[in-house]
Amino acid sequence: MLQYVFSFIVGGLVTTAIVYFEASGLPLLSRLAALVPVFTWLAYLLMGDISGPKEISSHALFVLLGTLVAWVPYMFTIYYMAPRIGSVKAVLLGILVFLILAIIFIKIYKI
Repeated sequence: MLQYVFSFIVGGLVTTAIVYFEASGLPLLSRLAALVPVFTWLAYLLMGDISGPKEISSHALFVLLGTLVAWVPYMFTIYYMAPRIGSVKAVLLGILVFLILAIIFIKIYKI
């Protein structure tokens, strides 16, 4: 249970750091924090103890391919649509695009 609490705290700290640095006029630090793969980093550390390196490798391939299929279109949607429809609507649309593509990818992924 302690591992889950640690994961929650680290994830919250990184999210807070991203917002804080951006609001403080430190975009370099904000962007660096945004690029840190917190979720996979913590998950793989915890999963490695349970499942071992072969499962981590397999999962990493799944995430890599899923990133190309769902994350890249999500980010492009936000990039392209934010100036046109506003940030909140662009993020919501991006999440919808991500969820649709991620569900399709999960359903067809067989490796």
